[in-house]
Amino acid sequence: MGKKAAEALEINYDELADYLHKNHSVYMKVDDDVYYLTDVNFEAWRAQDTSRRNSKNHFVDCSDLVSTVDEFLALPFVNGHTIKDVFDHATFYPSMKGVKEP
Repeated sequence: MGKKAAEALEINYDELADYLHKNHSVYMKVDDDVYYLTDVNFEAWRAQDTSRRNSKNHFVDCSDLVSTVDEFLALPFVNGHTIKDVFDHATFYPSMKGVKEP
């Protein structure tokens, strides 16, 4: 996992899938909740809840694993809503890879 950048991305919903394909992860803030949207070894996609950590100090998954970005964008993991549903009131931040989370 990377560290959340301080500067928000300027991105629209139609650009999000391409961004994920190129960058493999992004942070998404919706109200007070922050999710880490990421691939799993280039084979699957998932969302993780950044407010919860497991015994290895990694974020806890809060979505199913799916094999494509399109399937991922259609998952209702944000209180029963999809990323498209919440996009207009979400803020996205780059994930700075190689920067360790404290």
